[in-house]
Amino acid sequence: MRERVLVGCALLAAAIPGLLFAPVFGWRALVAPIAVVLVGCYLVVELCVRFPPLRPWRPLLALVVGLLGVAEVELRDTTLGGLPTGATLRALGAGVTQSWQLALQSTWPVRPDAEVLLFVPLVVLVTAVLGIEALRWPAVAALPGVAALGLSQVFTAVTGPVATAVGLGCAVVVAGLLVASRPRPGQPQPNQPQPNQPQPNQPQPSRRAAAGAPAARGRGAAAVLALPTAVVAVIAAVAVTTVTQGRQPAYSVHQDYAAPAPLPRAVSPLAELAARLENPDVPVFSYTGAGRADRWRLVVLTDFTGVTWTPPDRYRRLGAQVGPQPVVTVPTAPRSARLTLLPGLGDGPWLPSQAMPASVTGAAPLIEPASGVLLLPDRPGPADYGLSWWEPEVDQAALAGAAVDPGAVSEGGLGVVPPGIAELARTATGGKRPSFESALVLEQYLSQNYKVATGANLPTGSAWPQLREFLLTSKRGTSEQFAAAYVALARVVGIPARLAVGYRAPRNSAGDPVVVHNRDALAWPEVAVAGVGWVPLDPTGTAAGAGAAATSLGAVTAQLRAALPPPDPSNPAPPEPAVPDEAAPVPGPPFPVLPVLLGGLAVVVLALVGIPLLKAVRTVRRRRRPGPRGVVAAWLEARDLLRAHGARITPGMTVRDLATAVAPTAGQSVVDGLLRLAGRVDTALWSGAGASAATVNEAWAAVRDIRRGLAARPRLARLRAVFDPRGLFRR
Repeated sequence: MRERVLVGCALLAAAIPGLLFAPVFGWRALVAPIAVVLVGCYLVVELCVRFPPLRPWRPLLALVVGLLGVAEVELRDTTLGGLPTGATLRALGAGVTQSWQLALQSTWPVRPDAEVLLFVPLVVLVTAVLGIEALRWPAVAALPGVAALGLSQVFTAVTGPVATAVGLGCAVVVAGLLVASRPRPGQPQPNQPQPNQPQPNQPQPSRRAAAGAPAARGRGAAAVLALPTAVVAVIAAVAVTTVTQGRQPAYSVHQDYAAPAPLPRAVSPLAELAARLENPDVPVFSYTGAGRADRWRLVVLTDFTGVTWTPPDRYRRLGAQVGPQPVVTVPTAPRSARLTLLPGLGDGPWLPSQAMPASVTGAAPLIEPASGVLLLPDRPGPADYGLSWWEPEVDQAALAGAAVDPGAVSEGGLGVVPPGIAELARTATGGKRPSFESALVLEQYLSQNYKVATGANLPTGSAWPQLREFLLTSKRGTSEQFAAAYVALARVVGIPARLAVGYRAPRNSAGDPVVVHNRDALAWPEVAVAGVGWVPLDPTGTAAGAGAAATSLGAVTAQLRAALPPPDPSNPAPPEPAVPDEAAPVPGPPFPVLPVLLGGLAVVVLALVGIPLLKAVRTVRRRRRPGPRGVVAAWLEARDLLRAHGARITPGMTVRDLATAVAPTAGQSVVDGLLRLAGRVDTALWSGAGASAATVNEAWAAVRDIRRGLAARPRLARLRAVFDPRGLFRR
């Protein structure tokens, strides 16, 4: 009985950390694989008790039985008649090396697929086996469970009363191990002589001394004092947990991982916007069941360098369901639709989505949680999937006085802002402080003072040259220029904004299938509003005819837009560019002769001093590298020396190739030095033994011989090599 209690405590110590992965996978997905592991380990222990010759094989038997149980529960599709196959073994191996990474790369809770979940029962299995085998040392037997507990907390830390309950549960398990392993009075301890086996030449203690009455009295007093101490400790733990825990977000290694998303060389939806509008009748996708959607996004662009707009790259594998974004504090309502992608959408990896996707069925895309962008890198072409999402429900009064989200103020960039843009941004917002009202004022300014381009030869481009032309000269553009210009102007005055590209939702009756065409392609800005999240706007005024008032957020935005006061006459339109009179040319500023001469002289001096100095610093840094890196650094030094002396070096050239190439023009000492260096490179990179300090010194000795050989070249060639800057640039 005592041994069964110890085994039960060891199994419980393994089960608690496994169940603490519930926030990642959910309780239901964990119960079956953890239970089958624990039951298998207990049956092996009972088997070894009945058949003592199996006792030395107990750890191996427990591992095998546990793995078979995991395979039956989680990998049954890979087995053949219940027996493991090669695919089963490969899946178990992936559970050790990959499943934990897939879990960290996913949104939580993850989909309870075997390829993601498998590492949890494997951790429980190893913890249980180690704990059972260490039961002869109770304190050591608790260590595997503590290690597994730490692993679970690195994934997702429990806080508040749950943390207190877990701590007390672990304390109970450890106490059970210590109490159950304590020898009873008169019970022999392991590796101790039996009472009926007297030792020679040693007097036998009396029965009273053997009973240890004073020690027993001390233990009784300790037990009396231990009970109130434990009660006080529990009360203090609960109080401290209630007061201090949960105020700060717990650290999780989950925040440091992102799913690798190698984007194919596909055209950005922003760049192909004008081409789609010139072919308006091409269908791109259809959907059913979304009676309250007004736009479908493909990509959200946040970073602007002044030349290109790029999306964020913190993608994750889409889990079972994603909740509303943490910054959204207003109520949200669930929405859903079924989408069918058509060939007209192209082969890009982006899937039509909403701002806050909740789940996807029929596909396993990656998601960028902050923008709602769905990415399917290996999309085979047309596809069919179900999408559910969260829609904010906000009233007009709350949105009218809302401030911008301070956490999103630093979103994106601006590059180098051209002259006149900052003044235009302040004029367009009337000098108002950043708020949702000033964002609507900026939208009104663009929609009333600029025109939407139609027909053929539509404007393209959203870099600063095109935006400056649109804002200050032509005042005519597609939604690409309107949206990009809005985001740039908003960021100038402190309104956090980003650029979204997708499609407007055509009008439809609820439940009827809707086909979206190229004519519905649209780019629009979004503004970060505190408590509401990212609110889409429409400076072109073209999305309102489709469905901008379909959703609660769109309806409230439309009401606030209509309630704006008319433009202030003191807030003029952007001035027309002045055209200079051709008959009276305007003289330009005088040519700055002296600054140009001084600048040229400074460049020459910096080149004469800086290039040799940079080469010397680079050589010193290379010389300090140890091991194989030091040998490779010597090879790089030799290559740069010869390149500076005019040697033609091609990509992939080895040390011996270079020796052959320079043999006709360089001296024999240079060739010999390269050949000796080639031997050291082979030793460091291909022998498998690495490179000792002696090998590194020999490689640099070969470099010194190469320098001596190059020193025999004509003085002009050596001088030109000293100031040759080509070797400073990485190739």
